[in-house]
Amino acid sequence: MTIGNELAGRVALVTGAGRNIGRAIALTLAAAGAAVVINGRHDRGAVEAVAAEIAGLGGRALPVLADITDEAAVERMTFAAIARFGQLDILINNAAVRPEKSLAQMSLTDWHGVLGVILDGAFLTVKATLAHLQASGAGAIVNIGGVSGQAGARQRAHVVTAKAGLVGFTRALAHELAGDNITVNCVAPGLIDTERDPNLPLPQHHRVSRTLLGRLGGAEEIAAAVCFLVGPGARYITGQTLNVNGGMYLG
Repeated sequence: MTIGNELAGRVALVTGAGRNIGRAIALTLAAAGAAVVINGRHDRGAVEAVAAEIAGLGGRALPVLADITDEAAVERMTFAAIARFGQLDILINNAAVRPEKSLAQMSLTDWHGVLGVILDGAFLTVKATLAHLQASGAGAIVNIGGVSGQAGARQRAHVVTAKAGLVGFTRALAHELAGDNITVNCVAPGLIDTERDPNLPLPQHHRVSRTLLGRLGGAEEIAAAVCFLVGPGARYITGQTLNVNGGMYLG
């Protein structure tokens, strides 16, 4: 992979970028020429490895650990990004947790734990970065939703609710931020082949769902959709949800 110029001069922040889809997004944006802030919550080694991979290709990256449910931590992360790169043009809200638990066994703490990362985290990162996205003159936000937010899934009431909420948040922001020339879209992945904890069972919807294309998607295919939506060719697209699911769900 070589560094391109489609996003040259742009700076992106990707949450949950230490592995899987977030890592692929960070690498793809960097390959298009953007400087990338690599966010993770706990695993310093993972975010530093992604940053090193980008640097090894001739790109620019800043690894930052921050819990996106912590307002002060998000503000410090944003400050670090501006101190390093001087601007912020692109925000990718990718960080998520997706545990499975039946509604009967789900506690309010379980519920808040998922909505906190997916919804509160997106809210806090948008709030912290908004002035910089406005100053960009061509800002872009992409929220990473999920097919379960549209089709539903068993044992994931909290995840389905949060992912559906991201679609609503996307639409609300598209209305509110259009005057600042900030586009806001959502990418909803389907069944994606990602690294998973070998000690946990395959998610229920992965076991029962099928795609028209007969295969799982790759993280790089989600990243390609994100890169398009934040690029110069998508400035007339806002408030939309782009389904990247191999035909599993036709929305």
